[in-house]
Amino acid sequence: MEKWDSSAGTSAFHMPEWMIQFADQKQEFNKRPTKIGRRSLSRSISQSSTDSYSSEERPKQLSVGFSLPHSAQAHAKGTLSAPKEAMKLWLAHPAASYTDSSDDETSPRDKQQKNSKGSSDFCVKNIKQAEFGRREIEIAEQEMPALMALRKRAQGEKPLAGAKIVGCTHITAQTAVLMETLGALGAQCRWAACNIYSTLNEVAAALAESGFPVFAWKGESEDDFWWCIDRCVNVEGWQPNMILDDGGDLTHWIYKKYPNMFKKIKGIVEESVTGVHRLYQLSKAGKLCVPAMNVNDSVTKQKFDNLYCCRESILDGLKRTTDMMFGGKQVVVCGYGEVGKGCCAALKAMGSIVYVTEIDPICALQACMDGFRLVKLNEVIRQVDIVITCTGNKNVVTREHLDRMKNSCIVCNMGHSNTEIDVASLRTPELTWERVRSQVDHVIWPDGKRIVLLAEGRLLNLSCSTVPTFVLSITATTQALALIELYNAPEGRYKQDVYLLPKKMDEYVASLHLPTFDAHLTELTDEQAKYLGLNKNGPFKPNYYRY
Repeated sequence: MEKWDSSAGTSAFHMPEWMIQFADQKQEFNKRPTKIGRRSLSRSISQSSTDSYSSEERPKQLSVGFSLPHSAQAHAKGTLSAPKEAMKLWLAHPAASYTDSSDDETSPRDKQQKNSKGSSDFCVKNIKQAEFGRREIEIAEQEMPALMALRKRAQGEKPLAGAKIVGCTHITAQTAVLMETLGALGAQCRWAACNIYSTLNEVAAALAESGFPVFAWKGESEDDFWWCIDRCVNVEGWQPNMILDDGGDLTHWIYKKYPNMFKKIKGIVEESVTGVHRLYQLSKAGKLCVPAMNVNDSVTKQKFDNLYCCRESILDGLKRTTDMMFGGKQVVVCGYGEVGKGCCAALKAMGSIVYVTEIDPICALQACMDGFRLVKLNEVIRQVDIVITCTGNKNVVTREHLDRMKNSCIVCNMGHSNTEIDVASLRTPELTWERVRSQVDHVIWPDGKRIVLLAEGRLLNLSCSTVPTFVLSITATTQALALIELYNAPEGRYKQDVYLLPKKMDEYVASLHLPTFDAHLTELTDEQAKYLGLNKNGPFKPNYYRY
C-alpha cells in the first residue's frame, strides 16, 4: 500500500501515488452535464437512485423530480402529465415530509428496531424511512464531486484500512456521503450527532440500514445527546483509534469518561471554532495526549464553508422559519469573522440595514471598509429587527439585551455552540414560551412584548434549513484527507499538539472542485517558477499567507 511518505523529514507531506494520479485525471469524473432538457431533469436527479432497482422494483417517479409516497403510488398510473397535477397529488399525501412527518412520540431509546440484515446496533427515529434517506444521499453525491472521486480512486488501496473512527457531526445527507466514503476507504465508523436539531431522520435511517452504527435523531434531549455519544464510544469489543469531532463534545466525553482510550487513539480531527478552542486549551495545559488536526482554520474550511456557505444559508434559515422580507430591516450581526462576513454580505444584498459588533480591531476595520456601521450592541438593541450571533463566544446576547429588544425582534445564532445567546435566563416563571412552529418559539414578557427565538439559540442553518451541498463537499474532503494523514503518519511526525493541514493538501482539495466549473488553471513556466522560488506543482503560498 502506498503510504504517506515521511522520508524527507517529519514535517514533509508527500502525496501517495493514487492521489497524484487522481489529480492528473480529475477532469474525467468531475464534469457536470451541460445540456439538460426539461424532461430529462428529473431523470438526472433521480438516476443514481433508480439504477439499483429492477424494472419491477423501481418506484414510480413524478415528472417534477421526486418520488411518490407509498400511500400515493396506488393513485399514479405511470408518470403524471403536468407539474400541477403532480403537486396536487403531493399535497394530498403530505407524509413525504420525512423528517417531521411521524406522529410517533415514542423515544427511539424505547424502541426495538432492526435493519434488514438483522442488526440492532443503532438508534434512529424510524428505520422504515431508510429508502427516503437513501434518495437524499444519492442526490447529495452528485454535488460532492471530490468525495466521490476520492472514493473511486483511493478505495483500491484502502488508506484507512484498520481505522476505527468515532464521529460526532451533523448527520445530514452530506455527512452521510463522507461516512460512506470513509467506509469505502477501509474504515469502521460509529456516529452520533453534534446538534440535537440538525439530524435528518431519514438519512440516519439510511445509514443504519447500510450497517453504520448511528445514534441520532432530530429533537434529542440533552440526556439523549450524551447517551448517543456514549453508545458510540462505550461498546464491547470495539475501541476507536481516530476521532472526527465537530464542537469538541465527543472529545470531551472521552476525556471525562474513558481517558484510557487515548492510549490507542492516533489522532483527532476537529472542524469547529468551539472544538478547536477546546483543543488549544488542552494543549496549553499540557493535557492533550494525541495529535489533533485543526480543520476549521484550513483555508478550504474558512473561506468556503464559513464564508460562502453562511452567505447563502443565513437567508434560507431566516426565510423558512419566519417568512420575513429582508428589505429595509435593521439587522445587527455580532462578529465579523468569516461567518459574519457571509451573513452581512447576504443581508446587505437583500436590502437590509446591517450593523456589526466586533472585538477585534482588524475585523472591525474590515467591516467598516465593507460599508457596515460598527456599533456596540447596547447602542442598537432597541431598534433592530434581527439579532444574529456568530462569534463562538458565550453570553454575547444577555438577558439585559433581551429585555430591551423591541416587540417581535428575531434572535438567532449562526455559531456552532448554543452559548452565545443566554437562553437559560429566559426560562423563568414570568416569561411565557409559545411554540409557533418547528424550531420557532415566541418568548412573551408580562407586558405582552415578545421576541422570536429560533432553534433555541442553536445553529440556525443546520437546525432550521439546509446548507449548500457543494460547499460541504469541500469541507468533507478536507476532513477525509486529514483523517488519512493522521492515521498513516509515522510515529514522530506529529507530536501531542494541534496542527493545521499542510498547505499542499488545502490546494489539492481546491483543485478537485475546479473541474465542476470547467475551470482551467494557468501553469507556471520553469522560468516563472524559478523566479518565484516555487515548485511548479505547489504549494503556491507560504503558511503565513492570508487569503
